[in-house]
Amino acid sequence: MVHQYKNNGYNIVLDVNSGSVHVVDEVVYDVIPVVSRALSENADAGEAVKAELFGTYPEADLAEAVEEVLELKEAGMLFTEDIYENYIIDFKKRQTVVKALCLHIAHDCNLACKYCFAEEGEYHGRRALMSFEVGKKALDFLVANSGNRVNLEVDFFGGEPLMNWQVVKDLVAYGRSLEEANNKKFRFTLTTNGVLLNDEVLEFANKEMANVVLSIDGRKEVHDYMRPFRAGLGSYDLVVPKFQKVAESRGQMDYYVRGTFTRNNMDFAEDVKHLADLGFKQISVEPVVADSKESYAIREEDIPRLLEEYDRLAVELLNRRKEGKGVNFFHFMIDLQGGPCVAKRLSGCGSGTEYLAVTPWGDFYPCHQFVGQEQFLMGNVDDGIVRPDIVDEFKTCNVYAKDKCKKCFAKFYCSGGCAANSYNFHGNINDAYDIGCELQRKRVECAIMIKAALADLEGEES
Repeated sequence: MVHQYKNNGYNIVLDVNSGSVHVVDEVVYDVIPVVSRALSENADAGEAVKAELFGTYPEADLAEAVEEVLELKEAGMLFTEDIYENYIIDFKKRQTVVKALCLHIAHDCNLACKYCFAEEGEYHGRRALMSFEVGKKALDFLVANSGNRVNLEVDFFGGEPLMNWQVVKDLVAYGRSLEEANNKKFRFTLTTNGVLLNDEVLEFANKEMANVVLSIDGRKEVHDYMRPFRAGLGSYDLVVPKFQKVAESRGQMDYYVRGTFTRNNMDFAEDVKHLADLGFKQISVEPVVADSKESYAIREEDIPRLLEEYDRLAVELLNRRKEGKGVNFFHFMIDLQGGPCVAKRLSGCGSGTEYLAVTPWGDFYPCHQFVGQEQFLMGNVDDGIVRPDIVDEFKTCNVYAKDKCKKCFAKFYCSGGCAANSYNFHGNINDAYDIGCELQRKRVECAIMIKAALADLEGEES
């Protein structure tokens, strides 16, 4: 499978199965699809190109382009075969181990964000704080079910985790006490809205948290409209100075400011720029996923405008990089050399198998977005996994189980998308959230374009 597109003056060709990316001139760009058809029909590529493009380009240029394209094919960099389908089928048959938990340390929140899938922290249920005993059992479960895996991850999530801060600290200490005796290493992360951030929290986080996610939506008017306190007042002025202090204290590494854009701010590039101007270097601003009945939900008719906005943002961030003011935008970060392992690229986050969410009272769900949907209740910290059928269902979730993914050029970059979004929109974890797919394809295109442009820049400087 080959994907071709033009972006910001670059003619880009992606060989999907090998991951090879080529920036080509107009002649080669136009020759590639003709050669592809000829090869599929067992026809002579040179003659096919001559017949279709004669008069468009000089004959010598066409012959040279055909030769280049066929050389790329012989080198395994173009028109390559998909060798992964049988691999993932065999891989999925293996005995899985649990390597990460999302601890819902607080089903409560001090903000009332309008788009919150957790319903102000309640997750379709009741407000509650996780006890140390429940969290302790969760960590014991993780150690016992992680097999020979050394590195384990625990995300402190909510609601708002800082509303249960003492238990967070106690669980980190307990996790550290398990490491040496069990040959494990815990990587703890924290997601916070920042309202309760203070110097004591920051000192502890900088010592123990491998990553901190800071929730902010961008410009003051955007943030305050979507992320107010329950009384209606905005939270921007309170959290921004705190977040700036976090970013600086961590050396502008190992954190993200993470925002959500909605139908109310489809010019979200301005929010990314605003966050960059505030001094943040690690930025993620992602599209809201919501029922189309919600006024802020993104709809199909919004897609063209959003695709243009991603293009605009890509050029803006590229220009900033050239000026020495670059930032990392999460959705434009792509590794064309190594990237995630094959299994990760084919099957995604590992929800329901390697990654589980734990409620304050100790129930297991495939991930945080399934919490409260009782049909996905997998077990609990006392009894372990009592619904292995759910594990088996999620084991089969990969790009080859999804018809929409099979012919999509971005499948090895998005890993088939979010299972929860698929289920919420189609009632099936092996479908795909269509709006999300459209936006993901554009993000991949922009990310590759930025790589091409930076390679150009490096060539000019050398």
